[in-house]
Amino acid sequence: MAQGFSLKDQLFNTDTVGRLGDHFEKAGVFDAAPFVTDVMAQIAPLELKARINMMADVLAGYLPADFNAASDAILAALPPALDPTKSDDDFGHFIYAPLGVYVETRGIENHHERSLYLLEQITQRFSMEFSIRAFLNNHEAATLERMQDWISHDSYHVRRLVSEGTRPKLPWGQGIGLTYDQTLPLLDQLYSDSTRFVTRSVANHLNDITKKDGALVVDRLDAWQAARGQVKSELDWIRKHALRGLIKSGDPAAMVHLGYSPNAKVTVSDFSIVPRVVTVGDTVDVSLNITAEENTPLIVDYVIDFVKSNGKTAPKVFKLKQLEVKAGQTVSISKKHKFKGDATTFRLYPGAHRIHCQVNGRVVQSLDFDLRSLP
Repeated sequence: MAQGFSLKDQLFNTDTVGRLGDHFEKAGVFDAAPFVTDVMAQIAPLELKARINMMADVLAGYLPADFNAASDAILAALPPALDPTKSDDDFGHFIYAPLGVYVETRGIENHHERSLYLLEQITQRFSMEFSIRAFLNNHEAATLERMQDWISHDSYHVRRLVSEGTRPKLPWGQGIGLTYDQTLPLLDQLYSDSTRFVTRSVANHLNDITKKDGALVVDRLDAWQAARGQVKSELDWIRKHALRGLIKSGDPAAMVHLGYSPNAKVTVSDFSIVPRVVTVGDTVDVSLNITAEENTPLIVDYVIDFVKSNGKTAPKVFKLKQLEVKAGQTVSISKKHKFKGDATTFRLYPGAHRIHCQVNGRVVQSLDFDLRSLP
């Protein structure tokens, strides 16, 4: 049987570790072969993050003990910066992540200014959004001051580091204590960026904030619309991406901001789930007809109240269709939904379930159905 895909082995292996070692060898810092041997001797049992940390520790043994001399060696070994003519989806390569961890662990206490300069350079080869957070926690004022300079940096990778590094809920990143009053002024300057790599980060940052204060985000987007600091098509994209969590949960203010009336004059008929008795692993048909009394844009979703292990239920929203309907028009919508029994992130439990039709965030019809375990 073929082995499953291993991201950690694809990112960190003899070839990629050799690439990092070769950079230092060509810069005259150390020989690559023993460095590669030392790393590969320890790498096999380690998970992704542990591999990065281990490589940073091994690297420390090959670099000069003096941090300033080590930083000079890192700068000399860096490959050319990522292509500045691109504007999106150019993350670089994970093999340079250990450089950030080295700077974070060895330079943060006594060399934070030099460390910030190093991260500015490294992030143009691979994003330093994780390592910068340690500096926000230990040297908040100095790091925010440097970030203010980075907002106008020529490299969009450096500009993105400001937004991505300060995200309230950066996946896999350490927590930071910044307030929205500290971070939103940064986004006020970044939302007008010319690259999607930056504006996507801005939108993701705002989506993080919506989990705590949706009204604050809607107000900010209103202000950006009024300011007209970004081209309309890109700002429209930012708004939709930033509010995606609120839209999915049916937040009325987010709906109104994007032009969807929570009280749209529509009638839903023939809402159904077939069959009504479902076994884990089955695929069902969810369908409905929707008739509009006036011209209106609609977001039509269905929500399933899933039974949890304690017998209580929790809702999960699924997209059906986004459309514009004309007055008097009837539209038929359907979708197949599979109740996967082998999902790694969501477990199904048998019992009485409920499905809802949601239009512009408002539940308009509901049905009961039974979910049963495999025999």
